[in-house]
Amino acid sequence: MNPNYPIYIISKGRYESRHTAKSLDKMNMPYRIVVEPNEYDLYRKVIQPEKILVTPENFSELGRGSIPVRNWVWEHAKEAGRDRHWLLDDNIVGFERLNRNQRGRVTSGTIFKCAEDFVDRYENIALAGFEYRQFCGGSRRKKPPFRLNHRVYSCTLINTNIPHRWRGKFNEDTDLCLRVLKDGWVTMTFNCFLQNKIKTMTMSGGNTDTVYQGGDERREFAESLKRQHPDVVEVVRRYNRWHHQVNYKPFQLNSLIKKPDLILENRVNNYGMVLVKRIPKGEHDE
Repeated sequence: MNPNYPIYIISKGRYESRHTAKSLDKMNMPYRIVVEPNEYDLYRKVIQPEKILVTPENFSELGRGSIPVRNWVWEHAKEAGRDRHWLLDDNIVGFERLNRNQRGRVTSGTIFKCAEDFVDRYENIALAGFEYRQFCGGSRRKKPPFRLNHRVYSCTLINTNIPHRWRGKFNEDTDLCLRVLKDGWVTMTFNCFLQNKIKTMTMSGGNTDTVYQGGDERREFAESLKRQHPDVVEVVRRYNRWHHQVNYKPFQLNSLIKKPDLILENRVNNYGMVLVKRIPKGEHDE
């Protein structure tokens, strides 16, 4: 199965690595990778042209990081009449399903379809997405299938019709989550579906060479979010650099509202997904 809503990958300077595009190709998933005019020829050499969307200008030259291209994608989805759209970073090396606290790599777009169907049961989910794999499974304590009213990063299903847009330059994911939560919307982070994203600032391209440059140990990042949301954000120092610390407790009463015509069957639907034991290379069944 594949998702109903369009998937956009925003990419800058990563035509050689293109981790997210490669991951989706392996899963036979449709997507559009969004690039700037000055890099189109570089991406065209390694990605089918029909999978590429070219922005009307080189947005990175505006000095606002990825904000302009994110908003351009939003308007592209809105003009196409799509009620939701996926926005993915370009440094995701795979996706997984968490079942009984064990992570298993997925080989199709079924988890995207599952997430969409679940989100579409409700009237008031503004943002939803997949948790980072390092926070779930393995030796970590068990977690519920999803978490409400918290941050959604890097792989986001966006309600195209909400009255917000991306803004600022730093911490745009957190800022957008906080704004929709303050308006009474709900956010949903799936723990049962995971993204394996490469750690920020560990590879070139994207915002690494522009937005993340500086010698203040990312204090400007944290301070900018505190200025935007002084009521719920504090600046703290951890792991030898500055971080923002968000208090999400004020939003825990934001409750899901089911659609009035919702009818659910009393059964488990695994959407055809099965757990397959991979045979190591060089071995085979007798």
